[in-house]
Amino acid sequence: MVLAVVSRVTPLLELALDEVAAEAGVGIGTVYRRFPDKGALAQALLDENEREFQESFISGPPPLGPGARPAQRLKAFTDAYVDRLETHGQLLMVAETETPMARLVTGAYRLHHSHLVALISEIEPEADAHFRAEALLAPLAAAHYVYQRKTMTPDQIKAGLRDLYRADA
Repeated sequence: MVLAVVSRVTPLLELALDEVAAEAGVGIGTVYRRFPDKGALAQALLDENEREFQESFISGPPPLGPGARPAQRLKAFTDAYVDRLETHGQLLMVAETETPMARLVTGAYRLHHSHLVALISEIEPEADAHFRAEALLAPLAAAHYVYQRKTMTPDQIKAGLRDLYRADA
């Protein structure tokens, strides 16, 4: 019930958990037992979208899913990530910043990182794939993306990411 309420009220950045409780008609303790902070609430709201995103690059159709060359998959992944940030950037920003280090310790981040490491290792076996994966994911932090969007279009950001990994896919 709490998630349904949040999805129809004011943006989560401006929302206090006591307002969520009042709107849902439950006590604040009920909300805090389930969601210790707004970041946890935002993560819960994003869960289905994250699962769909993961499914698309793990087993979806090429070029994002298996069956395309690694460089094509890398481009498709970063493009899809930017598209996701374009749609859910504000909510992702809350999920990533309300709890210290939340972005870097989630299973989703570890999966994104592992996927990029695998692709980069195939593209350039001698490269430090772990560092490059981190370097590619850094500008995809939601707060960074929201900031970039003040002066850049999604296409400019996608092109900049391609410049980072020199993908001619």
